[in-house]
Amino acid sequence: MKRVLITGGAGFLGSHLCDRFIKEGYHVMAMDNLITGDVRNIEHLFHLPNFEFYHHDVSKYIHVPGELDYILHFASPASPIDYLKIPIQTLKVGSLGIHNCLGLARVKGARVLIASTSEVYGDPTVHPQTEEYWGNVNPVGPRGVYDEAKRFQEAMTMAYHTYHGLETRIVRIFNTYGPRMRLNDGRVLPAFIGQALRGEDLTVFGDGSQTRSFCYVDDLVEGIYRLLLSDHAYPVNVGNPSEITIKEFGEEIIKLTGTSQQLVFRDLPTDDPKQRQPDITKAKAILGWEPKVSREEGLRITYEYFKSLPEEELYKAAYHREFAKI
Repeated sequence: MKRVLITGGAGFLGSHLCDRFIKEGYHVMAMDNLITGDVRNIEHLFHLPNFEFYHHDVSKYIHVPGELDYILHFASPASPIDYLKIPIQTLKVGSLGIHNCLGLARVKGARVLIASTSEVYGDPTVHPQTEEYWGNVNPVGPRGVYDEAKRFQEAMTMAYHTYHGLETRIVRIFNTYGPRMRLNDGRVLPAFIGQALRGEDLTVFGDGSQTRSFCYVDDLVEGIYRLLLSDHAYPVNVGNPSEITIKEFGEEIIKLTGTSQQLVFRDLPTDDPKQRQPDITKAKAILGWEPKVSREEGLRITYEYFKSLPEEELYKAAYHREFAKI
């Protein structure tokens, strides 16, 4: 039985990856400090003999006993409301955290896959974004803590690949959604649905002309799984190229929820990307992958999940542990 360590395993994407690798017959070790993750995302796995949970901060020294075949580094705050409140932790998990993972992989002879992001492209001047585009990032802006952490993470991973010959994989993830997202995490999809469920107007930042491309989580996990098992060491975009403006998306959410709220417009945050659309030519050619779940179907599943949550979840503010300022 192959063994895989998934950092950030109690988070949105990490927990779905835990499910997938359990399904594929792996022994899964999830590691999370629960600063933004939630143990409820993985508690359904606790009874399994091939699942372990390590409550640990990957930015500190990590050790996993026994053999290890794969490491997936998915530990990181991943939404503006998170990384603007805990900027130091965001930078540490993308620097110290990846260094610890790569060191462990060297010792164990494991292959590493890192979760990078479309945010490495910043506010892009190239559209759609290909892997060859170097990006347009403000390193000292409020979003720089996340963007540069991920860019450093890619550089560190490639250094270990070229200098030490470590087997590495890099996935650049575009906007992803699905069950287990936090309603209070600040990203546009849960924000819109949360506002609709609370009977509030939907807040659009800017004039709503900025675009995003939303990928359903099951499609993303399939792409990540294929990339891990491929022989491609360089970054690969994984996302859904179906692009939509934020204004149109808000209108879709109002239609989906059957509510009568209006769109209200606020100032656009600093350095907010105007366009976001992946070029997935490489993913198609190298991985034989493309998204299968339509936005209509994915949104329906996600809305049903959010509707099933206890009412107090609708009004809960984002919470971060006290050690976040360290």
